Amino acid sequence: MSLPRLRQLLFLLLTLVFMLPVLAVMASWLSLGEVDGVAREILLEMAQTVLPEYLGSTLWLSLMVGVGVVAVGLSCAAAVTLFDFAGRRFFEWALLLPLAMPAYVVAYAYTDFLQFSGPLQTWLRELTGWQGRVFPEVRNLGGAAWVFVFSLYPYVYLLARTALSERAAHLMEAARLLGAPMRRRIWQIALPLARPAVAAGTALALMETLADFGVSSYFGIQTFTAGIYKAWLAMDNRLAAAQLATVLLVMVALLIYLERRSRQKLRFAPSRGGRAGAMDAQPMRLQGAQHTAAWVLCGLPVLAGFVLPVLFMLRPLVADWAVLSWTPFLGWAFNSVRLGLMASVLAVALAFGLAFSARRSTDAPTRWAVQLAGLGYAVPGAVIVVGLLLPVGWLQARWPDTGVGYLMTATVLGLVWAYLVRFCAVGLQSVQSGYARIPLSFDDSARMLGSGAWGLLSRVHWPLLKRSTAAALLLVFVDVMKELPATLVLRPFNSDTLAVVAYQLARDERLGEAALPSLALVLVGLIPVVLLSRTLRSAAR
Repeated sequence: MSLPRLRQLLFLLLTLVFMLPVLAVMASWLSLGEVDGVAREILLEMAQTVLPEYLGSTLWLSLMVGVGVVAVGLSCAAAVTLFDFAGRRFFEWALLLPLAMPAYVVAYAYTDFLQFSGPLQTWLRELTGWQGRVFPEVRNLGGAAWVFVFSLYPYVYLLARTALSERAAHLMEAARLLGAPMRRRIWQIALPLARPAVAAGTALALMETLADFGVSSYFGIQTFTAGIYKAWLAMDNRLAAAQLATVLLVMVALLIYLERRSRQKLRFAPSRGGRAGAMDAQPMRLQGAQHTAAWVLCGLPVLAGFVLPVLFMLRPLVADWAVLSWTPFLGWAFNSVRLGLMASVLAVALAFGLAFSARRSTDAPTRWAVQLAGLGYAVPGAVIVVGLLLPVGWLQARWPDTGVGYLMTATVLGLVWAYLVRFCAVGLQSVQSGYARIPLSFDDSARMLGSGAWGLLSRVHWPLLKRSTAAALLLVFVDVMKELPATLVLRPFNSDTLAVVAYQLARDERLGEAALPSLALVLVGLIPVVLLSRTLRSAAR
């Protein structure tokens, strides 16, 4: 077999690896005619009872989160980009801090502090003498929307800030010289410039909301992700779980389409001359009440999305410090780091190979593999779990001696597979961004000097891609450390991770013990946030 033929076969195999979860979920509809009476009755019962609730809760939650992240993210981006006030440089990077907070950790923190037996309500009852509930229940749809908005608004903030900083200041200065008032400059110039970026950021935030399991399960909200796990684990009905996963996959596919459409409209990258002009146009200086309003506007998201949750988690941690057991914590941390390192190395190696092949060849198998790997991050962990376990169950039922069920559920093979499907896109995006800065003329020069593929990769590309590869390793590592849905189902026995233990302890109302693994995840998540803020600061200079 020739080398090009072998390479095409390899990329077809990779395409199957990335497509298997989605194909297995979609193929579940083909077996509807073969299900027994009990399974059909369960499906009909779900369609008449829980399915409308799943759909309504998911849509309402998505609507509230979408409106919230647009309002918070866009207003903060406009404040730090279009206006100048004391503390503006601080808020430019501080508004990124909620990216380090997993949404389920924020949910645990607010629940511990605001619940009936929490310190706030206890203090208010002692102060007022009222014996009933002083503060409304936080475990509801509104509480979940609050958690998601202040955990996910940085997606909108980051993209909107980039779009506004490129051209908005320059064009708003031109409009000011033409006599346009501030209100008109903001509504007719700045906001239309940021509209495609805001749509793309909102789509990313909604994908995270649809993929979430920790917040919806902990708050008792009947979303599709929580319903998938309930159908699989509680009702032991794989077909019902697959049908719910299909509906969730359709919703995610719609968001991907909208995000792609929004990205195609991002036409505001300036030329060098435009950038110089934008740098000459200074933001408007705020004073008095406007200065205070800008501080409140930018300070509230940082406070609600990062500072308060960290303080709320530190309180039970300090209270239970004497009874904490460090030996189990070290074991959970070791499992998390081991899985993170394993998955990040494999995902980045695969991403590196895909990016290198896409640069050298544009044949159909390579293009399909790269596109599917790039879409993997949008597939929720619950869909990946169902899509992997459905064919495993089918194979185990027909050939029980193969041991495929043991390999996928009792070893790290199934978990690493799920990580690769979901997080290879993160590494691929970072490596491809590094390749975008390497001119194709370098490849042509290397070929003219007689360098082969391996020489081109090792002597030309690799020295220029070390930083991008290191960033990809770090990003995938952090995402794997925080991943909950796939890890919760596919982890081997006695291999609990920090994310799984934090969820289980919080579910058992042992929030003091859950604080330690939760804060450890926050510390790990701070690393890419710091690197991102440094990158943005250097790019602005």
